[in-house]
Amino acid sequence: MLLFSARAARGLGDGFATILLPAYLVELGYSPFQIGVVATGALLGTAILTLGVGWLGSHRDLRTLLFLSALAMMLTGLTFPFAEVFPVILVLAFVGTINPSPGDIGIFVPLEHALLASASDQKRTQVFARYSLIGGLSTAAGALVATAPDLLVSSDMPRLAALKSMFFVYTTLGLIGAVLYRLLPESSPAIDTRPEASVLGPSRQVVYRLAALFSVDAFAGGFAVQSLVALWLFERFDLSLSSASLFFFWSNTLSAFSYPLAARLSQRFGLVNTMVFTHIPSSVCLIAAALIPNLTVVLILLSIRAALSQMDVPTRTSYVMAVVTPEERPAAASVTAVPRSLASAISPSAAGAMLDTAFSGLPLVICGALKIAYDITLLLSFRHIKPPEEAEGAVERSIGRTGQTSRFGAFNSGEWDDSR
Repeated sequence: MLLFSARAARGLGDGFATILLPAYLVELGYSPFQIGVVATGALLGTAILTLGVGWLGSHRDLRTLLFLSALAMMLTGLTFPFAEVFPVILVLAFVGTINPSPGDIGIFVPLEHALLASASDQKRTQVFARYSLIGGLSTAAGALVATAPDLLVSSDMPRLAALKSMFFVYTTLGLIGAVLYRLLPESSPAIDTRPEASVLGPSRQVVYRLAALFSVDAFAGGFAVQSLVALWLFERFDLSLSSASLFFFWSNTLSAFSYPLAARLSQRFGLVNTMVFTHIPSSVCLIAAALIPNLTVVLILLSIRAALSQMDVPTRTSYVMAVVTPEERPAAASVTAVPRSLASAISPSAAGAMLDTAFSGLPLVICGALKIAYDITLLLSFRHIKPPEEAEGAVERSIGRTGQTSRFGAFNSGEWDDSR
């Protein structure tokens, strides 16, 4: 409960920060390309910090690392309102915790995932879905909070001052998270810390292959991170901050409720199938949104995309935690998260430049096309590598058909997937 409450506080801050970040930079007079560069710097810094905490998570108390990460969130909120010069903003984005996209990236993620991964095989996906649901709902609430600057402006506060005040709210949420993380029970280092112990052992090749594929997905997603989608709506349709906040509230709410649905679907169709066959339609909606000039239709398509695109979040995390040994989980969470952050850091700068072209929807088209290619490759590469709960289901059905009791035949033959 403490971990989920801390996730809610963090999600609330991420929810409004991703929308207000481009609005704040636009108010300071920066171009879409410069905003894209800031997004790149934020994601690149996140990747490096995630790599560090993922490695430390294999050797140190996870509670302490989460507490220190929350302190970093507090410092980010305290310093950002005083940054107006572009180089300073870029440095703060690099070393801070504000990201252009909420969700499953950031220095907190591998640490929280490692703590949650202790759930049993049968409950693991449900636990991650509950975690993602809480994060999604709090992010949606945060998006609604992003309307606050417009309310402050209507009360005669200067717009820039109203935007800056929200960073202090972000600081307060970091403080709440720090207190909650500090109250967590002490956790032992996740793996054997003897010199000869390996951080990644028998699952190394599987983790590296997954990390490579997840990087393609993240690189594609970098073309349509929430901050840049918000900027695209501001620039193309002259959408107000309050209207954008309301839209992202509902879209994030749809995303949140898709998490438990994804857990139920994964029980019926498997984790990999759930990831792939919910992801592809969402990418098609994103491409269509880029091509249509009507705001209402665009918002409907983006809402459908929001309801589908995040179903792979709890299923992907659960899958990674399932196909590695318990000792490898912190490292696996980091190794799969860091390349995602690095890859997603490459594309926002290019996307920002594209927003200034005649076809401003080009980043959305590129994002959708690359994600479809990723989904097809993931399905072809991993449909026969089963997590324990799916392998056990295959065994039960195999026993029912043949009366045999060997587990390995059903697990290795891939019959489970084909029988679906």
